[in-house]
Amino acid sequence: MNTFQEVSDELGPALARIAASYERNAALREELLQDIMLAIFRSLPRLKDPSKLKTYAFRIAHNCCVDHVVQHAACPPAEGVSDDLASDAFTPEQEALGNERTTRLVRAVRQLELPYRQVITLLLEDLSYVEIGEALGISVANVGVRVNRAKGLLKELLHDR
Repeated sequence: MNTFQEVSDELGPALARIAASYERNAALREELLQDIMLAIFRSLPRLKDPSKLKTYAFRIAHNCCVDHVVQHAACPPAEGVSDDLASDAFTPEQEALGNERTTRLVRAVRQLELPYRQVITLLLEDLSYVEIGEALGISVANVGVRVNRAKGLLKELLHDR
């Protein structure tokens, strides 16, 4: 069984990117990430199959993010929001691709409706359709439909700029 520290080290950057896809405000994003990590810490003893750790953790993360969105939907932002992600949210390879391109993609992903944002975020974390389905509790066919629709929407959003 993995310890929480191992989970944090292995999945921390991916969880930070998931939180960043749901929250622009840096302070709220950090709070969301802490909520995700706490939920994983509390749930880790219930993980029966350690080989499913990644999808288990990502499912918890997305559930926390959905709760966060619902809680903050009625609250207008009190301050300007930042479109930049925490410096440790991306790997050096991703940063090398260019901040402008990454920023455009992040903004476009944030504009997607929640079901499409969820699948694209997990797809960007290199999860398979089966793993995405497990993480979100939906069928592989539904994952495929959502991914295709999300890609179409992203294409429209990115070409409009």
